[in-house]
Amino acid sequence: MKQTFNLIATAAAGLEAVVGREVRELGYDCQVENGRVRFEGDVKTIIETNLWLRAADRIKIIVGTFPAKTFEELFQGVFALDWENYLPLGARFPISKAKCVKSKLHNEPSVQAISKKAVVKKLQKHYARPEDVPLMENGPEFKIEVSILKDVATIMIDTSGSSLFKRGYRTERVVLLLKRTWQQQYCNYQTGILINL
Repeated sequence: MKQTFNLIATAAAGLEAVVGREVRELGYDCQVENGRVRFEGDVKTIIETNLWLRAADRIKIIVGTFPAKTFEELFQGVFALDWENYLPLGARFPISKAKCVKSKLHNEPSVQAISKKAVVKKLQKHYARPEDVPLMENGPEFKIEVSILKDVATIMIDTSGSSLFKRGYRTERVVLLLKRTWQQQYCNYQTGILINL
């Protein structure tokens, strides 16, 4: 298993500087970019950033970056990555997202299928599994994302569950409070009674 990872914290437009400040407050050097903050760390860093970053959307591991103008280049690039350092035997690894922008490869379902095939072939080779026997995927889930921007593919593993900004306190109570307030306003409007709360 790897000791140090290249990480990114994704952020909504305009919040990159806030996320960068939060990462620095945790004690990590970072580089603020458009829509993301890059930094390095170990497993402890991944846990801390998922736990304490409030303005970030997700924390992702960058597995690798390479040029990909054809499906063959995409397959070979994904196959060449060191998946054995990220995925244990038996792990589930769906290609949960593929995004292609200003690239020759633009069919996202095909990008997902080719990437999945390359990861499976690499793990079969590393773990000495025959090609005609399916690779068991019954363990923990590692969501893989493929992003191709201007013919450069970036392969990432999402380490966050639900988006980090959605982790609030008393979310059900807030929804009920809003619903109750709306109903009170409607009743007050119907009866002509103005009540200051």
